[in-house]
Amino acid sequence: METSTAHLGYRLKELREHNGFTQRNIANFLKVDQSLISMAEKGKRALTSDMIEKLAALYGVQPGAFHELESVLRPLTFALRANEILEEDLEVISSINMIALNSIFMTDLLEGVKTNG
Repeated sequence: METSTAHLGYRLKELREHNGFTQRNIANFLKVDQSLISMAEKGKRALTSDMIEKLAALYGVQPGAFHELESVLRPLTFALRANEILEEDLEVISSINMIALNSIFMTDLLEGVKTNG
């Protein structure tokens, strides 16, 4: 098993569990079989870059966070109060997180302008 694939699998599982999702939730969100998620988390299968981008938005992290070996993840957090998470719910969470990430990015850009300008 390649080290980067193993690390990616570890990050996939870490973020999924941190956010309280099941492999089935993620499989439904990505429209793939649950076994692909299981294999990816074990480092035995790779996900496409599109899948990584979708998961990054869902988890509130930048896509590169899946590949960073030494970084501490600080995903955006939210509270869910549902017993069952529907695919539509995950799409909404993903969209909200993308807005939040874009806002953080824009704030960082503006702060850079203030310190450099």
